[in-house]
Amino acid sequence: MELRDLVRPNIWALKPYSSARHEFKGHAEVMLDANENPIETGLNRYPDPLQLKLKGLIAKYKDISIDQIFLGNGSDEAIDLLIRIFCRPGQDSILITPPTYGMYRVSADINDVRVQEVLLDPSFELRPDEILSVAGPNTKLLFLCSPNNPTGNNLDKATVEYLIQRFTGIVVIDEAYFDFSNDPSWTTRLSEFDNLVVMQTFSKAWGLAGIRLGMAFASPEIIGLFNKVKPPYNVNKLTQNQAIQAFEGGLDQVTDAISMIVSERARVWKELQQLEETVKIFNSDSNFLLVRFKHPLEIFHTLREEGVVVRDRSSTPLCDGCLRITIGRPEENDRLLSLLKNMKF
Repeated sequence: MELRDLVRPNIWALKPYSSARHEFKGHAEVMLDANENPIETGLNRYPDPLQLKLKGLIAKYKDISIDQIFLGNGSDEAIDLLIRIFCRPGQDSILITPPTYGMYRVSADINDVRVQEVLLDPSFELRPDEILSVAGPNTKLLFLCSPNNPTGNNLDKATVEYLIQRFTGIVVIDEAYFDFSNDPSWTTRLSEFDNLVVMQTFSKAWGLAGIRLGMAFASPEIIGLFNKVKPPYNVNKLTQNQAIQAFEGGLDQVTDAISMIVSERARVWKELQQLEETVKIFNSDSNFLLVRFKHPLEIFHTLREEGVVVRDRSSTPLCDGCLRITIGRPEENDRLLSLLKNMKF
């Protein structure tokens, strides 16, 4: 794969914005370069544009190099940048495998990029040969979500590897939920595949959805393109500091949260399985369950009236009659289960 052949020509030729903070090396005692307010508030200075301290902690934790890491305003920024880097508006396309995360299509639509679709099979697994037959020379990105949202399952690793090896564009694996799975991350395979991008997030297992911090991991060449196109200060100082504190405070809280959620997932599964209303509970490697009910809309509206919000996925391809239920704290799950057990139809 020649990366240059996949990148939009204007992006490849782009001269990125460069602040004095990018260019300065060494210790600065007097900072008169950025027209900042000099009165010290703790936030009067612009944040590190490349988030190097935080990236250093992530690199050590993930056992990869700093130049393989992009940080953005949620994974949604990484999705948008990938489309802007590789897809020419009105000419190129991305390929998605519904049912899957909706922002891939939204970002493509915003950027005037065509969306090609190949549905998962009834077991929510990939159709690799159909994907490759649908992909054309202008199909620049293949988005795969594993564990998948909204279905919850890990995609078969051998099939994913088959696609990485044969797809002629960039394969993006969205691992927002991988912490709740027993499968290893695809970040361990980055050195094998020049066309692989892996996305993760601080929003799920880390319990930091409110700071909006997403990660993308790829070759240094692809990360260089991210840094070329992103806004100069795309991750604010408060977000960087909060993530740094999560590392420096120890990771026991993250480990404990994952353990609780996985345990509660098994308990909720067992309880739901005993309900007469339950038609099917799909395998989950995530922090949610996709459940098919006999009366999904009635359940959805009744729960909402009682102040319990779940996600109706019944209009999503292959998910007819399904609600997506996030695993909450034990007392929240108790409330959900109690309401379900007492519903009459």
